Amino acid sequence: MQVEIWSDVVCPFCYIGKRRFEAALAEFPGRDKVTITWRSFQLDPEAEIGTGLSVNAYLAERKGISEEQAREMNAYVTEQAAELGLKFDFDKAVITNTLDAHRLIHLAKANGKQDAAEELFFRSYFTEGLDLSDHETLVSLGIQLGIDELQVRDVLNSDQYADAVDHDQYQAQQLGCRGVPFFVFNNKYGVSGAQAKETFLEVLAKANEG
Repeated sequence: MQVEIWSDVVCPFCYIGKRRFEAALAEFPGRDKVTITWRSFQLDPEAEIGTGLSVNAYLAERKGISEEQAREMNAYVTEQAAELGLKFDFDKAVITNTLDAHRLIHLAKANGKQDAAEELFFRSYFTEGLDLSDHETLVSLGIQLGIDELQVRDVLNSDQYADAVDHDQYQAQQLGCRGVPFFVFNNKYGVSGAQAKETFLEVLAKANEG
């Protein structure tokens, strides 16, 4: 079975959705026959690099609410994450452009380390508050994944894999995907959002039946 997941590494519900899907997969009898492919999706392709704008301030600006209200909204998300064993720290996280991070995830895919890259990037952003547009940070993360440093730098210093990121996002548009996470099972069944484990189990079973 093929499962494709459109996601952005700065999307909190994508990380939550990843955990819930993994919980479902752990209970699915045919889990050994499931192949997962992560697809790029930028929530804000126009986001600038190096602004230092906090997630709370950004949410307040986008929603037209106070920063305190934004902090309360993110606290609720933090509680949902904690139920899954995830630690979110929105006071550390900063808004930035994720294009280079997505390009590096495509490089990780070419090295057979895509899922590990997604997990590492999620944790680095939401728990450690790292800037995923900073090239030295990305080089360090690439090395942690076991990818050759020169290979990582060559990608970051070029536009390599930018077309792959664009293609993923084009595919999302064709599928009518307007937000992430978005899961597609066997090119047939779509699931939008960080659904409950039980929902994922139902769709896995349905996709397995054909």
